[in-house]
Amino acid sequence: MPPYDPHNVYAFTQAGMLAPAVKDFPQRVYVPDGKTNRLYVIDPTTFKVIAEHPVDAEPQHVVPSYDLKTLYVANDVGNTLIPIDPRTGALGERIKVKDPYNLYFTPDGRSAIVVAEYQRRLDFFDPHAWQLQGSLKVPCKGINHMDYSADGRTLVAACEFSGDLLKIDVAARQLLAKISLGGMPQDVKLSPDGKIFYVADMMAGGVHLVDAEKFQKLGFIPTGKGAHGLYPSRDARYLYISNRGEGSVSVLEFATRRRVAKWKIPGGGSPDMGGVSADGKQLWLSGRYHGEVYVFDTDPKQGGLIHRIQVGKGPHGLAIYPQPGRYSLGHTGVTR
Repeated sequence: MPPYDPHNVYAFTQAGMLAPAVKDFPQRVYVPDGKTNRLYVIDPTTFKVIAEHPVDAEPQHVVPSYDLKTLYVANDVGNTLIPIDPRTGALGERIKVKDPYNLYFTPDGRSAIVVAEYQRRLDFFDPHAWQLQGSLKVPCKGINHMDYSADGRTLVAACEFSGDLLKIDVAARQLLAKISLGGMPQDVKLSPDGKIFYVADMMAGGVHLVDAEKFQKLGFIPTGKGAHGLYPSRDARYLYISNRGEGSVSVLEFATRRRVAKWKIPGGGSPDMGGVSADGKQLWLSGRYHGEVYVFDTDPKQGGLIHRIQVGKGPHGLAIYPQPGRYSLGHTGVTR
């Protein structure tokens, strides 16, 4: 695993810190739509849809590769990954894998992890040849989102339908522990100091705090109905939480663990998955049940919704790209 700053695991993902491999990529927002089975592409400078492509059944997320050079459309029901060249926007040849609800990469880059939600498995693949290296059957229902410890040795994964949280040894591909949170745990993000995992809970309406080392629940912070996606700010001071059930975004301060702002979508909405722009000034989120994409100004004091873009019927795990960072851990742009 590449070296890291133990005081700030996001030290290499700050505003403008683009890797040489992605510096020439045009800024685009890639939106998979599970209702129309299409990929929509938005120019973030004009806020206009500039392209759309047919993909396979129920595309869930667009995921940057470990080396940042490729994006993958994860077609869950279609059982395929479709690569995208971020330089040209061209789609490549399909890669056949079973049930790719989500996609992650190990911190050393040696394995791609296909999150086979309905199979209750994590499937480990060679990320270049896409040959199966091994699988881990998980004792829970609805495994979907995850994040890694600061040293990359363990991962923590949320199981939406059974309310569980798993701790897994990455190298050994072995379950270390399981705790029950209840509710419907969703996205998982590590605190900048690597000490706490924040876990969004869509049923409980907030985020659980879990000790990263002891793997014990420390507390809970209410944020809003249907808490779903978690996104650190580029300066690692704040955590943006999409509250899908009430159409809002909460802003949590890492240092105090207090909510410092809440941005509501006029008329309601369903903010889901997305990411922070490379300069840190905007947060882009899909409107899962409203056929639109939301753009928020990220200033904690004066921020809020600035654009709504009509797109498809069921947009989900959008990726704004390129992203700062040295390498990708997967999902819609978890980089370190």
